[in-house]
Amino acid sequence: MRLTKDTIDQIHQAIDVVEVISDFVSLKRKGHYYTGCCPFHNEKTPSFTVTPAKGIYKCFGCGKGGDAIQFVMEHEGASYVEAMAYMAKKYNIEIKEEELSEGQNLEQTEKDSMLVVTNYASQYYIDQLWNSEDGKAIGLSYFKERGFREETIKKFELGYSHDQWDGFTADAIAKGYKVEFLTKTGLSIERDNANDGSQKKYFDRFRGRVMFPIHNVAGRVTAFGARILKTDKTQAKYLNSIESAIYHKSKILYGLFQAKQAIRKEEECLLVEGYTDVISLHQSGVENVVASSGTSLTEDQIKLIKRYTPNITILYDGDAAGLKASLRGVDLILQQDMNVSIVVFPEGEDPDSYVQKIGPTSFKEYIKKHKRDFISFKTEISLKEIGSDPIKRADVIKDIVESISKVPDAIKRSVFFRECSKLLEIDEQILISEYNKKAIQKGQQESKKWETDRNAHQELPPIQEIELPDDIVKLSLEEETLKMHERDMMKYLLNFAASSMEENLPLSDYLIHELQDVEFKNPAYDYIFKHIILLRQQGEQVFHTYFIQQDQPQYVRDAAIDLLSTKFHVSENWEKFQIDIPKEEQVLNTVVPRTVLRLKRAVLRCMIEDNMKLMVSNSSDTEIDELLLIHSQLKSILGEIDKTLGTVIPKL
Repeated sequence: MRLTKDTIDQIHQAIDVVEVISDFVSLKRKGHYYTGCCPFHNEKTPSFTVTPAKGIYKCFGCGKGGDAIQFVMEHEGASYVEAMAYMAKKYNIEIKEEELSEGQNLEQTEKDSMLVVTNYASQYYIDQLWNSEDGKAIGLSYFKERGFREETIKKFELGYSHDQWDGFTADAIAKGYKVEFLTKTGLSIERDNANDGSQKKYFDRFRGRVMFPIHNVAGRVTAFGARILKTDKTQAKYLNSIESAIYHKSKILYGLFQAKQAIRKEEECLLVEGYTDVISLHQSGVENVVASSGTSLTEDQIKLIKRYTPNITILYDGDAAGLKASLRGVDLILQQDMNVSIVVFPEGEDPDSYVQKIGPTSFKEYIKKHKRDFISFKTEISLKEIGSDPIKRADVIKDIVESISKVPDAIKRSVFFRECSKLLEIDEQILISEYNKKAIQKGQQESKKWETDRNAHQELPPIQEIELPDDIVKLSLEEETLKMHERDMMKYLLNFAASSMEENLPLSDYLIHELQDVEFKNPAYDYIFKHIILLRQQGEQVFHTYFIQQDQPQYVRDAAIDLLSTKFHVSENWEKFQIDIPKEEQVLNTVVPRTVLRLKRAVLRCMIEDNMKLMVSNSSDTEIDELLLIHSQLKSILGEIDKTLGTVIPKL
């Protein structure tokens, strides 16, 4: 798929970088920018910033940065086309495509093709639900009997698959979808033809079932869950899509696409077991809910939730079998430094039935009233099961300490030790001692592993014997200074290119005139400067967004984001106390000319240094005389610049 220029322009104009990134990261406003914990690496202190005025994000911890499209690509592992499609869907922009040649069609990635197939399947099942006799009589009737309203059914894009062997597969092949991607997504199953072993037969995986499409965070359908409606002991009640390049069950949560905004707003994620629980709660106005689809939570799923909130509340059925066993997986949540609470419904009730029974307002009140922190809840459940057996009691204590040991925060651990000592009727110090013993054992194990790894690599030469690659060159003091001044100059150029200098001359034009003979040593800066010259020659204004778009080289985009990002910001308290701090754009007429002189000075000093090296290496009197003349001329120009800057430097 290749988007038309008009479509691309519409998408870029519609994008709000804060709005887009807020779908994935919990951001807090701080003056003219926003901060949050970086989604690309683990951190407790926010170093991730979003600057709406420039349309960029930057993490000063791991270094990642870019615009909203780059963020979606990085965060979702999406291609450029997928990221643009996500933006188009988010801002309700019609996608118009250019005609692709046969060669360009072949370049489409397998992942793109699979997503196209699953999207078609979703539309096919929706059409069958609403427009076929069986779909309306069986599928739609089932959903309405569950209490789902039509708008809810449409919101979750629910569908129906006919009870036919190859209804979907035959329709998809007839419309030109490749069998290769129908089978790779698991929508169709391949079998040998019983009558002719050289040929294959294809039939539908989902037959006679209501369909629950599973969306990724970007809203693309990646897989399906399907429930059979007839009584058939030979078939599973629920059938899911196979694992594929676009669907990993352990890395996705049902309903997260629909719930992410509410999760951030409520600052809490409710976790349930099944699809219908999610849909029923959404319909009742409880929208901050997702489902693990009947599996224990995985680390990847927990990290998904943590992008939006550190608070998770698990809702358990009143008659849930093996409640204690299911609690073991919750330790993973504690390891991620999240706040975990548990709510258990009355016997015989689940979230779906209970919200329909008591209504959304009472349901929310019930959750608030019966919410328990995980550690104390687990302790009480465990104590009820063991009775007065002292051996089992000792095992429970060790198990509880094991859970508390997963909590990274020392203050939280101390609170849990205090609470659990009361519940277990045991001295708090004993629990702490048991924890310390486990911590020491863990440290010894890690030390032993490190020792083993070190011994396994003894054949490696000592560090001092390893030679540095030829391309690593130590810069001289003059070169380091030049590097610094180049960066300062480009920072002004990229941030304030269209700003006016004296006589309303754009800053870009002023610098083009002043630096026309300067060649930037940094390849990215040289690229940016030369392209700005070309843009101005064509009569176009310079905007920083030009250099962070996807059609620019990666090294240029990285450099541009670095130049546009500011790690330190002026505190709002200065304004509060009426202390006026001039903004950079207000002092350009003073600062930029001096920055130009400093850059020229740094260039001259590097030229002088290079010239002196030539004098040392040449023995010819004539050549030395010429080099001395050059040295004198360079020194004279340098002296004029130093006089203007008021700089005192040692003689060269």
